Amino acid sequence: MKILISNRSKQPIYEQINEQVKEQIMSGHLPTGKSLPSMRQLAKELSVSLITTKRAYEELEKNGYIYSVVGKGSFVADQNSELIKEEKMKGIEEQLSSAIRSGREMGIPLSELQELLDMLYREED
Repeated sequence: MKILISNRSKQPIYEQINEQVKEQIMSGHLPTGKSLPSMRQLAKELSVSLITTKRAYEELEKNGYIYSVVGKGSFVADQNSELIKEEKMKGIEEQLSSAIRSGREMGIPLSELQELLDMLYREED
């Protein structure tokens, strides 16, 4: 499991951990049943507080991405395909919203943006 912490980010460290683990689960880099490092081990590897990793793991568990077994550790939970699709759609919506804002700032009409999206979409086929 690879996690990069940015001290320059405005995002709290536990959220950075949470988001990166979630991304790795959603992308399949962390498969169902995969054992995660212990909270203590991850805290040591990242040079952060144990409380920080505990909070990240608690959020991941609360949202159904991982589960914990007392005395055994934390593991990647089986992911609902609808949840995965919803997460990916959310990301696409955010990227498209950003593109629309940029287009508006540049004065590009909606019809041109739609045409560009259509062309780019067809290129990928």
